Amino acid sequence: MSTQTITVTVAYGSTKHSITLTGEDDVKGPIVKDLSDALTKATGVPQTSQKLIFKGKSLKDVEESLSSVGIKEGCKLMLIGKRNSPEEETELKKLKDIEKSVEQTAKKLEKVDGELTGLKNGFLAKDLQAEALGKLDHRVKIAAEQFMKILEQIDAMSIPENYNDCKMKKKGLVKTVQDFLAQCDKIEACISDHLSKIQSKNLALAE
Repeated sequence: MSTQTITVTVAYGSTKHSITLTGEDDVKGPIVKDLSDALTKATGVPQTSQKLIFKGKSLKDVEESLSSVGIKEGCKLMLIGKRNSPEEETELKKLKDIEKSVEQTAKKLEKVDGELTGLKNGFLAKDLQAEALGKLDHRVKIAAEQFMKILEQIDAMSIPENYNDCKMKKKGLVKTVQDFLAQCDKIEACISDHLSKIQSKNLALAE
């Protein structure tokens, strides 16, 4: 796949930034979001606060390719937007740290899910399955407990109304954690179901 590289100049206040972008899609080339992400790194202005102006028009669709709006090599644009305050950046960092905890716990849950699938497919002797299921159930409960603690941690954060970036991040994190908690419930129900099947089979054999 060929790549397209384009360099543009973006004026932010009295500073001019030379931004070089590479688009993986040889048809579409770099998109507005690529430029926006690069500007966040260069200026510290979060994407949510950015207003990109090209030839008097605001670029609103982040998925639009730069070429489709007429931006070519050497074009000049203007950026309007406020950087996050140091206080907001501190809150944002806290949320990013919480996000890492969510990812780590999610990996543990994924592992349990994979082991449960293997177990249901008969990768373990029948007499060992009940004990293995018990251990998996315990691990799911621990993951659910961790997710609940994370949710409490997020809820305890008091974010001012004007911290838009933080508010969006917080909202997204709450949704992610709630989805993982629902997944924990599903896996627990699946374990319980499989366990009762094994127990009823064992009872039938005992009779």
